[in-house]
Amino acid sequence: MNQKLVSLTFGALCVCGLSFSQVKTIKKDTTTAPDKTVSVQIDSISDGKNLAIKEIEPVVDSLSTITIEDLQLASEFDQKWLDELYSNELFDSIYASVTDLKYDAVDYPELPTDTLKARLHKLSAKTPFNIEYNESLESVIKSYLKHRRNSLERLMSLSDYYFPMFERELDNYNIPLEVKYLAIVESALKPRAKSRVGATGLWQFMFATGKQYDLNVSSYVDERSDPLKSTEAASKYLARLYEIFGDWDLALASYNCGPGNVSKAIRRSGGYENYWNIRPYLPRETAGYLPAFLATMYIFEYAEEHGFKKHRPDFRYIDTDTIHVKQTISLDQVSELLELPMEELQFLNPSYKLDIIPYVEGKNYTLRLPRHAVGKFVTNEASIYEFVNNEMNKREKPLPQLFNSETKSTYRVVSGDNLGKIARQFNVRVSQLKQWNGLRSNNLKIGQRLTVYRTQPTTSASKSVSNVSTKSNIPNSAPSASQTYKVRSGDSLWSISRKFPGVSIQNIKDWNDISGSNLKVGTTLKLSR
Repeated sequence: MNQKLVSLTFGALCVCGLSFSQVKTIKKDTTTAPDKTVSVQIDSISDGKNLAIKEIEPVVDSLSTITIEDLQLASEFDQKWLDELYSNELFDSIYASVTDLKYDAVDYPELPTDTLKARLHKLSAKTPFNIEYNESLESVIKSYLKHRRNSLERLMSLSDYYFPMFERELDNYNIPLEVKYLAIVESALKPRAKSRVGATGLWQFMFATGKQYDLNVSSYVDERSDPLKSTEAASKYLARLYEIFGDWDLALASYNCGPGNVSKAIRRSGGYENYWNIRPYLPRETAGYLPAFLATMYIFEYAEEHGFKKHRPDFRYIDTDTIHVKQTISLDQVSELLELPMEELQFLNPSYKLDIIPYVEGKNYTLRLPRHAVGKFVTNEASIYEFVNNEMNKREKPLPQLFNSETKSTYRVVSGDNLGKIARQFNVRVSQLKQWNGLRSNNLKIGQRLTVYRTQPTTSASKSVSNVSTKSNIPNSAPSASQTYKVRSGDSLWSISRKFPGVSIQNIKDWNDISGSNLKVGTTLKLSR
């Protein structure tokens, strides 16, 4: 039996070996295109016929065949817009200091704890805010004194301009005058400050809240950036919040995070109504909001004791005045006509988003000027508007007629440059520089390249303001290589430049080594290099 079993087993193995030996294997050629069918010949056990097996082709991922790239020009525009939103160093540093306040002990021996306690007690007696000493507040005050001294001095200089207008509006609505320090915490006194959630202006109004308090936003104007109108709106809003909570600490907290979040914090604390008791239950930013406000108030009130030296401000609010515009006019036109730096006008008129003051029926849009320039504007008002009309008509021509590749040049920004300076250098307008380079703000970076079109002078611009000064005749042609002009009574750099097509105010200054704007009657000016 065993011998038969061995024989059968051996026979079966032989049959299997013969079957496998008949399989013809065809190796896949790695160079073969994937769309060819590869066949394998095998023996069928059932009928002995050969079968063809088709290889299953892999499905190619469609995304792997597409290259997705951003448009370079559009990407640059996006970056410029982001720079506009978040470029303000002082505003960002204050925003960060509020949201990331640290309450660790700070070594600052110049301010002993006992001295701080005594000063806070005096300060609390003068204001309705609850200014009680605690270690957290001491930490914030000493941290500001130690690490933020330079920025605080800059803010003190700016405050000389803004605080008088703040105090007037706050007083009109019976708001504590110390609330003026809130604008420092909110915006670092930057009228065009924008937070990462879209809050805008000195008092950081969101779009909807601004609309609720009559702060209109259009393509030309953002009244949230208007110092007077936004301060009035903030006063109304704070007065309403105080009516709700009956406590100025809670009113300020709700100004930052909304009344609903303050009410939730009161509930979560078990019913406490003192800010310091509900602070652990407030949003993180609001938890640091009142300490930052109180620390700022303390430092400003005791600035002299801490040796702060305020820099002389460029302007005082009382030294400016407003004019209601009678037609659309741009700030760079005002800058050229009144010989005022563009940056000065932008500082005084921050609510005009495109540096253009529109004329809209039923609206009272104003131009704020230094007092010394108001008289010049009013005296020459008719001629100024005539000039503006001619300028607008000239700008309506198709771009190819105004600019061509031969007039195009590139300028690289260097340290100390600003748009006004570059515009004067090339005898163009700030608005033109912004249009040619897709700029949404006035911020420039060192090394940045700007496209500039050198426009050809025309006689229409000079004729349009010929009535501003009628005491002398206007030459009919551009100055010759040796032409000069003798200054007469009533002349200014602006009026002289209007008389000679192709000669700018900066040209006259450069050719005659003039640094200021005052001219002496009888002086002979060169009108060419």
